[in-house]
Amino acid sequence: MKIIRYFIISLFLNSFQAQAQQENNPAIITTDNPRGWIIQTRSSAYQLVLTKEGQVQQVYYGTKDQFNYQKKNAQWINGADEIPVRGAFPTKTPLLEVVFADHVRDAELAFVNAEILNIEGCQALKIIQKDKYYPLEITSFIRVLPEFDILEKWVSVKNTDKKNSIQIENLQSASVNLPSDAYNLTHMAGEWGHEFQLRNTKLTEGVKTLQARDFKSFTNPNWFMVRPGDESGDTSGAAWFGTLQYSGNWRIDFDKAFNGRLQIVGGINFWDTNWDLKAGTTFETPKFIIGYTRSGSEGAAQNLTAYIRKTILPKQWRNKLRPVLYNSWYATAFNVNEEQQLALAKIAKEIGVELFVIDDGWFKGRNDDHAGLGDWTVDKKKFPDGLQPMIKKINEMGMDFGIWVEPEMVNPNSDLYRAHPDWVFNFPHRTRHEGRNQLMLNLAREDVYQYLLKSLSALLSENNIKFIKWDHNRTLSEPGWPDAPADKQREVRIRYIDNLYRLIDSLRSRFPDVQFEDCSSGGGRVDLGMLSRMDQAWASDNTDPVDRLFIQYGYLSAFPANTMVSWITHEDWHALKATLDYKFDVAMSGVLGIGYDITKWTDAEKKLAAAKIAKYKEIRSLVQFGTLYRLISPFKENRSALQYVADDQSSAVVFCYNMAEYLNGSIEQAQEANTLKLRGLSSNTSYKIPQLNNEIYKGDFLMKVGITWPVKGAYKSVILQVQKAE
Repeated sequence: MKIIRYFIISLFLNSFQAQAQQENNPAIITTDNPRGWIIQTRSSAYQLVLTKEGQVQQVYYGTKDQFNYQKKNAQWINGADEIPVRGAFPTKTPLLEVVFADHVRDAELAFVNAEILNIEGCQALKIIQKDKYYPLEITSFIRVLPEFDILEKWVSVKNTDKKNSIQIENLQSASVNLPSDAYNLTHMAGEWGHEFQLRNTKLTEGVKTLQARDFKSFTNPNWFMVRPGDESGDTSGAAWFGTLQYSGNWRIDFDKAFNGRLQIVGGINFWDTNWDLKAGTTFETPKFIIGYTRSGSEGAAQNLTAYIRKTILPKQWRNKLRPVLYNSWYATAFNVNEEQQLALAKIAKEIGVELFVIDDGWFKGRNDDHAGLGDWTVDKKKFPDGLQPMIKKINEMGMDFGIWVEPEMVNPNSDLYRAHPDWVFNFPHRTRHEGRNQLMLNLAREDVYQYLLKSLSALLSENNIKFIKWDHNRTLSEPGWPDAPADKQREVRIRYIDNLYRLIDSLRSRFPDVQFEDCSSGGGRVDLGMLSRMDQAWASDNTDPVDRLFIQYGYLSAFPANTMVSWITHEDWHALKATLDYKFDVAMSGVLGIGYDITKWTDAEKKLAAAKIAKYKEIRSLVQFGTLYRLISPFKENRSALQYVADDQSSAVVFCYNMAEYLNGSIEQAQEANTLKLRGLSSNTSYKIPQLNNEIYKGDFLMKVGITWPVKGAYKSVILQVQKAE
């Protein structure tokens, strides 16, 4: 294997024998010869050593099986700094770039001490290093989640001086080095309406950068997967995968050397940003998540999505089923009133909806998108008695009530802007560019934070609201803060995100029963920073079912299905006139929502919808909490298949979609295109599939031989339920 050929491991068996007494199979082992640490997950090993010169260096990150303590006489060579800094030779991408009070821009670190901690039930390695001369202390953390094959890495930087500031020009969360090899990168690309599109590229010499600079991640969400160039299997082979727990501007660099080594560095994007680290203060980075698996792209997706579902999502809703929702936007747009919303709610209840959501248009002056944002009080012309009488009637129907807000934005035509034009991002003597007729509030300001906390708290206190759809519809421009001290102005982006998190956290603490949905003109801000505070996410404004097959397949590469909100609507971007049946089947592979004007549905359409919603509720726990196997990619074929399997392998549900239909014998893959092989079942267990005449199959047969592709006709679909036979 190239990993071993090019990257020699330093490890001595006697060191492990001495340390084995610490505990059975510890996640972190301290070694004496060489002095350092071995960090283990289920599949990976990550080795750090402390050199005689006091440098902490990473010497291995890869498969645990081949590491496996077998190179007991190997000699360690050519390690890479665990915390690469701007200093000495510029042969690496720095994690840290600082300027000291005397204008020295060069850092030089030395080891101080280390300890193994328990952080939220997991072992974590804490290493402290200091600059050899200047008052700079940097603490790095590596928290181990062995069952997900994941490491969380972040750093904290402290200015230990009593007087002078240190200027941080760049501070990333983590640097990881991979062995010399040829590597391919998989990431996501897109734009509004075309989010989460998977892309593959060869990493040649130089630096490949994925980044966000405008608070949006349409072009590339901060997820990646790196694989050796000769490995591309879906279910086997090495794969490193990762993401960043941050919602502001971010960057991830892939620095490929001529000798084959790959350095991955990620964190906050310090483009046009600076942090004044005042004497005695500390700055901590967001978490960088990195994982390794030998189970190919499928293993990478399963590990990361399970990690998000079980450890990242807010605890209040983490293990609860997401409700079937109805949203009135496509039915009424801005023209909302109580009578019309109740008419929609009545039908929504009849077809099985559990959560009724009123979208934009309910607040003061909001008759179109030119006015009202920022004035978060009920429009008395539309709701003379407020929202609560309507909410009470909806609750009496047996449904919870939800509402749309866009707290971070303001229309120039609003009471808020007229009173506080200085509350938006702006530069003096520069145009205030509007997007969708709105400007962005400068949430870095404490007065803006307090206004939003008060306004939203009042809304939630005065009304029985159980769901918030939190939107963010424009990109960042003119990130100026003229009122701030000069040494604070270029910190504005970071302080904005800090206060955004603080605002959501405060609201969740005050209103723990409220569920939150993340939305940003569709999927423009889906990341672990938001998903640690939001219970689900709106994947795209594009609800065309065919486009959604691609969007949702890409989304599920990085995020779990119980966060992926998918509506059925009238939208038909390709003039295909897809059936209601097909639309439901596509939307049912995530968190199901309905966005039609259902008052115009025929009795037959209502009956179909009621049956589909009932079926969704039957399979919902599998979709939202099962292990996903992405059987067939729409990026590779004119069909797609997703399979969700119960943890105990007793049942599964399989979504099968046609985009086109193959003519037998017309392509080389005709036979393969007529077969469906399942995954993740118990080999010796017998299963029945009701949709296939309750035929009985052994799990081994379903996985190795498969069944005939069950869908006939273009833009048709079938949902199969696989059940353990009694």
